[in-house]
Amino acid sequence: MILVVDSGSTKTDWIALDNEGEELFSTQTLGLNPQMLSNEILNERIKNNFDIYKNRKLVNKLFFYGAGCGVKDTQNRILKVFKSIFINSEFDIKEDTYAAVYSAVDEGIPSIVNIIGTGSNCSYYDGKNVIQKVQSLGYVLMDYASGNYYGKYLIRAYYFNKMPESLRDEFSNNYDLSPNSIKNKLYREENPNTYLAGFARFLIENKSNEYFKEIIFKGLERFIDYQILQYDDFSKVDVHYVGSIAYYLKDEITKIGMKYNLKTGKFIQRPITGLVDYHKRIILK
Repeated sequence: MILVVDSGSTKTDWIALDNEGEELFSTQTLGLNPQMLSNEILNERIKNNFDIYKNRKLVNKLFFYGAGCGVKDTQNRILKVFKSIFINSEFDIKEDTYAAVYSAVDEGIPSIVNIIGTGSNCSYYDGKNVIQKVQSLGYVLMDYASGNYYGKYLIRAYYFNKMPESLRDEFSNNYDLSPNSIKNKLYREENPNTYLAGFARFLIENKSNEYFKEIIFKGLERFIDYQILQYDDFSKVDVHYVGSIAYYLKDEITKIGMKYNLKTGKFIQRPITGLVDYHKRIILK
């Protein structure tokens, strides 16, 4: 059995294939970001899924693409967890940028591929290799235009009294915005980035509001300036977007892309389908 796994900070998609590429089952767990979670929680989130745990000894190859797996230290952390569960398996662990590229790009075609979900990132695919100009430092310092970026923006706008009164009232009715609750979620509990990204839903639901339009475009401009424009041929290749935030803001992304002369390409909410197709092609070669 082969497992193909795509993991963000919020959720993880799992699809099992047999050795002929036929799908056996698909399932989902919470996110498995080894930068944000302890080994105990990573272990628990996997073992609590019935389909995965029931079939753990049948897995002989696991392809894992995950947020937070861009460096050896975090790769080794989640590898240790996997080895304790999938005792008969080999493992191939890469960061989630590879999943985005494999799901969005036809092999051999140079492209820029962006992830804009709970976090954000940008990669260049030269037709063979995945290249990154900017090493991500995580949700505190980077992640422009992501769910957690917009979540931080909304909380600050609320507390600094910059949000229009009508939106403030609706915002406070939708979320627990007490100082104790926010500080507990951010500084004491796991996955503060996922918590922050939860506020982005309010922004997207009200994206026609002029105040929120400005926030959305400011985040997208920063992402383009600091990420996409790092690559010399940014205006010559297709620029694809993967992730829920990008998917729900595709009209805004397409519009701002025209300002920067970008060749806006695909919008993919969940890369797992294209990722599985990529691995099926490998199996059937």
